Amino acid sequence: MTLPVELIVENEQSMQLLGQQVANLLQAGDLVLLNGSLGAGKTTMTRGIGKTLGASGTIQSPTFVLARTHQTEKGPALVHVDAYRLSSAVELDDLDIDFENSIVVMEWPRDFTHGLTEDWLEISITRDRDSEVRTVSIQGHGAWNQREVEIDLGD
Repeated sequence: MTLPVELIVENEQSMQLLGQQVANLLQAGDLVLLNGSLGAGKTTMTRGIGKTLGASGTIQSPTFVLARTHQTEKGPALVHVDAYRLSSAVELDDLDIDFENSIVVMEWPRDFTHGLTEDWLEISITRDRDSEVRTVSIQGHGAWNQREVEIDLGD
C-alpha cells in the first residue's frame, strides 16, 4: 500500500503490533514523528518498534531524561525522544542525537525537526474518549512517499 493510510487500532496489543510492523519498514537514518495527546499510545507504539528491532532495556517514556538510546540486535540504535519539555530546536540539537546512524522515534515533535531531514514518517494517533479505540494516520514525507508499506492488523 502507499501512504497516507488511516487505520483503526482497537487496543494496546494492536498498537504494539502496529509498532512492530512499522519497525520492519525502518532503517538507519529514519525519523518517525509521533503525534497524539497524553495516553494516546505513542510510547506503546514505540515499545512495538523496539520489540521488533531487539532493543535493549525497557522502552518507557523518556519525558524526564528527554532521550533514551537503546542498542538493538538488528542494526542501528533506537533513539526514543520525548520533545514535550523542549522549548526550541536548539535544545533538541543539544541532545547530540546521531540522526544519520540511528532510528529516531520522537514524541511531541512540534516543529523542532525543521531542517533535520526532508524524509520522515509522521504518525498521528487520536484516541476515542470513551474506549480504547484509536485512529492512526500514517503519512510519509519526502522519500517515504516512494516506499511501499505493508501493514496488516488482522482486521
